[in-house]
Amino acid sequence: MVKNMKLGFVSAILADKIFEEVIDFAADKHFSCVELMCWPKGKAERRYAGITHVDVENYDAAYIKEYTQTRGIEISALGYYPNPLDGDLTKRQYYVDHLKKIIVAASKLNIPLVNTFIGRNHTTSVEENFVEFQKTWPPIIAFA
Repeated sequence: MVKNMKLGFVSAILADKIFEEVIDFAADKHFSCVELMCWPKGKAERRYAGITHVDVENYDAAYIKEYTQTRGIEISALGYYPNPLDGDLTKRQYYVDHLKKIIVAASKLNIPLVNTFIGRNHTTSVEENFVEFQKTWPPIIAFA
C-alpha cells in the first residue's frame, strides 16, 4: 500500500482560469495538489505555453501561501517548459533567466520542486545537444 500519495494536476489544463479559480477548482474536486504554470505573460508560441497562474515578475508569496492553505491545496511544483537549448542564444538566455525567477519564487513559496524541460536544438545531433546541455544546465542547477 502506498502511503501519502497525492492526486493533483497541471494547471495548464485550466488555461483560461486565474490563480484563485485554479485553486478553488482543485479544492472543489477534492484534489490534494496542483502544479502551477509560471510562463512569462504574453503571447504563447505553442499550445499550453504562455499560461501564467503565478506571475513570478509580480506575486505576493504570503497571499499565495494563505490562499492555498485555507483551501487545503498544496502547490506540488511550479512549472515552465521552454527550450533552454534553443539554437537562438537570445531566446535561450531569456528562458534561463525566467527559469531562475521561478526557482527564486519556489524558494519564497516553500515549494521544493520546479518542473521544466531540459531542451533540445532540433538542428543539431543528440551528441551536440549533450555538449550544450553541459554548458547550459550546471549553472542553473547550481543556482537552484
